Amino acid sequence: MIPDAIDIAFGPLLPWPAIAVLAAAAALLAGLVLWRRARGGWWRTLALALLVLALANPSIVAERREPRSDVVVVAVDRSASQEIGERPARTEAALQELDARLARMPDLVVERVVVSSRGLSGAEEGTRLMAAVREALADVPEHRLAGIIAITDGQVHDVEAAMAAEQPAGPFHVLLTGERGEQDRRLRIVRAPSFGMVDKTVTVTLEVIDPAAPTGSATTVLMGIDGAEAIPLAVPVNQEHSVEVPIRHGGQTILEFAAEPGTRELVLDNNRAVIAVNGVRDRLRVLLVSGEPHAGERTWRDILKSDPSVDLVHFTILRPPEKQDGTPIRELSLIAFPIRELFELKLADFDLIIFDRYRRRGVLPRMYMQNIAEYVRNGGALLEASGPTFASRLSLARTPIGDVLPAQPTGGIVEQGFRPRVTALGNRHPVTAELAGAGADGGEPTWGRWFRQIEARDVRGNVVMSGDAERPLLVLDRVGEGRVAHLLSDHLWLWSRGYEGGGPQAELLRRTAHWLMREPDLEEDVLRAFARGDQLEIDRRTLEGDLPPVRIELPDGSSREVALEELGPGHGTATLQVDRPGLYRLSDGVRTALVAVGALNPVELSDVAATEDRLRPLSQATGGGLQWIGEDGVPALRRVSADRAAAGRGWFGLRANGDYVVTGVLTIPALPAALALLLLLGGLLMTWRREGD
Repeated sequence: MIPDAIDIAFGPLLPWPAIAVLAAAAALLAGLVLWRRARGGWWRTLALALLVLALANPSIVAERREPRSDVVVVAVDRSASQEIGERPARTEAALQELDARLARMPDLVVERVVVSSRGLSGAEEGTRLMAAVREALADVPEHRLAGIIAITDGQVHDVEAAMAAEQPAGPFHVLLTGERGEQDRRLRIVRAPSFGMVDKTVTVTLEVIDPAAPTGSATTVLMGIDGAEAIPLAVPVNQEHSVEVPIRHGGQTILEFAAEPGTRELVLDNNRAVIAVNGVRDRLRVLLVSGEPHAGERTWRDILKSDPSVDLVHFTILRPPEKQDGTPIRELSLIAFPIRELFELKLADFDLIIFDRYRRRGVLPRMYMQNIAEYVRNGGALLEASGPTFASRLSLARTPIGDVLPAQPTGGIVEQGFRPRVTALGNRHPVTAELAGAGADGGEPTWGRWFRQIEARDVRGNVVMSGDAERPLLVLDRVGEGRVAHLLSDHLWLWSRGYEGGGPQAELLRRTAHWLMREPDLEEDVLRAFARGDQLEIDRRTLEGDLPPVRIELPDGSSREVALEELGPGHGTATLQVDRPGLYRLSDGVRTALVAVGALNPVELSDVAATEDRLRPLSQATGGGLQWIGEDGVPALRRVSADRAAAGRGWFGLRANGDYVVTGVLTIPALPAALALLLLLGGLLMTWRREGD
């Protein structure tokens, strides 16, 4: 074997401390002999040295070594900001030039890393170039790393974490693809709430950042709410500005902001920002007015009190004004009905008013009845549960409230057993669709019977349940901005008592009440979409007609058509896989909807101006270099030793580490025992002879 390297190794016969003590004693003795100039002193010294060396047991080690190539990592930024202007062309040209130069360097392996910010998670996290480099270096020993070369625009969003963690063992070089001194206008959302109370406002703080515009100069920002016509806002440049935005409904409210283009622009995508604010209702205030005690009164109270989102105010008219029985006032435990406070001063504070078997008894003057009717037309909600008096001359239909009720009494009352049924229209309406026990495909319901129904005429709105002889039983209607529900029976309580098996009275009343109070999930004619991770779920409900396909406009401006799968009458859904964050617009020709998917304001596009500020500290800390391709081109590459500078004007250095793997080892004793004994005896004989002369 022809060795590549020869070395001397020791295999001591005694512990090194013992050999050191013996060596010190031998040196002292030899020094004393030589100092006294005794005969044979040099031979005595040689014998002692041979003795110490024999105890150290030296060996000659010959190694056969196989050199190992160094590794250079080339990280290529393919994020969205790298698609601006000349950056793609410069990236490709620099990559080809680097490949050609690195290929001419012997003993060098190139590891290429491509970094992309595509997809939902990538848009949210930005360009994670350092994380990709760390992953590439996971299997590369530090003593083999020649260096790292990154081709990027400098907009890297995990540099701070890399600086705080362990830095690369080799030089980090940066090639910047953009132009020095680039400027771009962008819109930044400083603060925005995730939730807001319905019928109140939320504060959104935004800032238009434009290095090319003087601070405080005015620019126009268009604000759109749920796809409605945009509202122009005057916003100062380079200053935070707060905007009050009304939340008009529950569920998601989509806010769009768009700043007009500046004098210098790289891309217009970051002039827009989208916010999704979830509208939530405070405790819903419900006023329940019972005309007189009856078996079903507690049913209403129990159902409403069991809902934690409902704040119930309940009054029962026990003592009408016309009742005069001579009972002293001080002996009455009843409280006076606060008519003026409820129906004039605080009427608008209620989300829903329920009249349960109420009849005209002189308690509510006509003026207050008119207030209730106006309350409904202006956006309020009313539920009338009619008893026998609705068919009499004391009916609420004979008051101004009758103008907003969807049914008028004929004067007739049906008092025989019947099973409530969901109508064909009710099978489409979310209030009554898929009620448990309703009977599939027009089959007989499994519910218990009721025994009273008020006959009605001049019915308008949507009849979702019918009773005896298919007469209207539950009617839902919209009046002006408000909503009205009319239940033409007072026997709902039979279901709560479990008569003949009972029925879904709690679910029916809950749905009815929440539809009246505009619960988004109970809208009967609506197109909605929800983002669930990387899936877009589409839901369409309609009371009439078929379910046409939905056209979806993607954030990049393209569109596609999706067919709906029918789940039930008037109810269809679809699921679409998405991989791009942003605002999706949906339309089926009748209804439109907006849905925000993923990161609404991607970090990747928040700032697209090329910069050296992010990566220069890391490059300097590791001894690397930084160069703008557009100004100076691709620098020359050199191999340098580990103790020399790795960058200079117009060149980047890659360290030559000289790493190797030992493939063979030959060990030969340098002082075999026989030779050591022979030399030691020879030295002693020569010492004896010199001393005998």
